[in-house]
Amino acid sequence: MKKHVIKLVFVGHVDHGKSTLIGRTLFETHSLPEEKYAEIKKVSADLGKDAELAYLTDYLQEERERNITIDTTQIYFKTRKNDYVIIDAPGHVQFIKNMLSGASQAEAAVLIVDAHEGVREQTRRHAYLINLLGIRNLIVAVNKMDLLDYSSDRFHLIEDEVIGFLNQLSLQPIHVIPISARLGKNITERSAEMGWYNGPVFSDALDHIKQKEQSDRKPLRFPVQDILSIQEREIIVGRVEAGDIQRKQKVTVLPDRYETSVREILRYGERRKRARAGESIGIVLEHHNAIHRGSVLIVQGDEPITADEIRVILFWMSDEPLSIGSDLSLQCSTQEVSCGPLKIEQRIDSSSLKLLEKDARNIQRNEVGQIILKLQRPAVFEAFSKIPELGRFVLRKGDTVTGAGIVSTQNTQS
Repeated sequence: MKKHVIKLVFVGHVDHGKSTLIGRTLFETHSLPEEKYAEIKKVSADLGKDAELAYLTDYLQEERERNITIDTTQIYFKTRKNDYVIIDAPGHVQFIKNMLSGASQAEAAVLIVDAHEGVREQTRRHAYLINLLGIRNLIVAVNKMDLLDYSSDRFHLIEDEVIGFLNQLSLQPIHVIPISARLGKNITERSAEMGWYNGPVFSDALDHIKQKEQSDRKPLRFPVQDILSIQEREIIVGRVEAGDIQRKQKVTVLPDRYETSVREILRYGERRKRARAGESIGIVLEHHNAIHRGSVLIVQGDEPITADEIRVILFWMSDEPLSIGSDLSLQCSTQEVSCGPLKIEQRIDSSSLKLLEKDARNIQRNEVGQIILKLQRPAVFEAFSKIPELGRFVLRKGDTVTGAGIVSTQNTQS
């Protein structure tokens, strides 16, 4: 039977041990090739250190020298139950854009907390972003227990602190696990030093992650990426983000809202009768009128939001504050449209969750806002929890990403 592949993001404050835990997990599950471990030992020796499993994910020399993860890295490993794609996300505040980029691809998260330092600013901020992205499968790993003589009192203190904060976000971790990533304690085998802990070891906890609903069981969503003219045919290309599409099927084109039907489905030059979620295809329609990049094909029935005014939850990344009247570009799937904030309903501190202001005039860097965006023209959206590809977006100023967010389930119009 084919295993399910789970995309798993590792997040947490800088130096709390994310990369080491990833390296240790790969090593203990026999997913680390011998030549890669030999490379790690050589790099560590060149830097005058013992073998550092963290270097497996920190490929860049700059990362090795500065001991911080800069970019997101994807690595594969397996258990008996599942296949995993691990996304190692940066913990340092200046790399928050990369962290958000990595986490947006995940369906489950591991939040690493240093047993000595406890919950820090970036721990809270990353937990907030995990919640913002709609990730509900969460495991908390309380790391570096070896530095505290495997103290059960210290673990339970950190556990209470973490759960108390996560509960404010309506997040309930699947498990909170005491570990030592450096020494491999409670990773794949139970640690004798932490006999007071009765829960699963880390690798077993991963296999408790609930699989998300398969996208091909959802209603059709086909965002148009491009239109190609080939041999007197207009071929509309894109990726089936949800549902499936069939030859001779009637479809509705949004946001222009007109009906047509599918004449041909092409994949790798071959004609197909059907294409499913995740497949990149070309289609020929019976008539396509003014279809363009950013148009979305659906089937009638369970329709998305089509609006030029949308309520969103936004994480702001730019040094320049977001203000009423700011001129920005919104990108959601293949759609791109000019926009600006019509109203900033709430301004929130992303690490403390404190409500800073209602009906605000601006949002500062690393703050979160509940905002109503006004678009230059109607676009197509979904609630992130339903179809993430049409429920998340980025904002740009020129070529610079200034913010990222999700569509709120409570909207101004539909």
